[in-house]
Amino acid sequence: MKIYYVEDEKDLSEIIRKYLVRENYDVTVFYDGETAMKHVGDQVDLWILDIMLSGQIDGFDLINAINKANPDAAVIFTSARDQALDKIKGLELGSDDYIAKPYSPRELMLRVKAVLKRKQARPGQMSYSEYSISLDSREIRHNDQQIELTNKEFEMLLVFLKNKQQPIERKLLLETIWGKNYVGSDRVMDDLLRRLRSKMPLLRIETIYGYGYRLLWIALN
Repeated sequence: MKIYYVEDEKDLSEIIRKYLVRENYDVTVFYDGETAMKHVGDQVDLWILDIMLSGQIDGFDLINAINKANPDAAVIFTSARDQALDKIKGLELGSDDYIAKPYSPRELMLRVKAVLKRKQARPGQMSYSEYSISLDSREIRHNDQQIELTNKEFEMLLVFLKNKQQPIERKLLLETIWGKNYVGSDRVMDDLLRRLRSKMPLLRIETIYGYGYRLLWIALN
């Protein structure tokens, strides 16, 4: 699988690159945001982005560009700054995971494998109302038009599709998408749900006040 790694600390980037290569990943390293920005449209399975980069373009700029150019790519953020604030902002922007510096290469490898495993475990084809949803390629089409979702938006959609007609507790939805160790405001889920509803207005997601949500199932006509 193909990984792009953006890190301006060259000693660290070389260590991590060797670990990734040892795990048989195809790895390309970028040392600044400007160079990485030229490749946001490449077909990549995973980006590992340091938030603080030399130059004018940081990790937040890159994930915004990646979400537009290649929303299927997974993203792991790294940062040595204020962990809570960076983690919340990164998750709000659609990152799949966050790891604070300093971190061990082995811990990062575990995070990489977990994110890529989730990315691969989506075989099959589903339909909902007028939407055609490919779970393996993560493509959604409506009247021959493709709908672009970020990774987190697609993860939320998957939770609803796998639990159609079933009430989903708000806490369970948050933990499923962001993990049980998530620390931060749950408003990230409200923002994510708002964006999903905006992009897929035919989804009948019912709010169960004081509990959570339920996707009312509608078969393709």
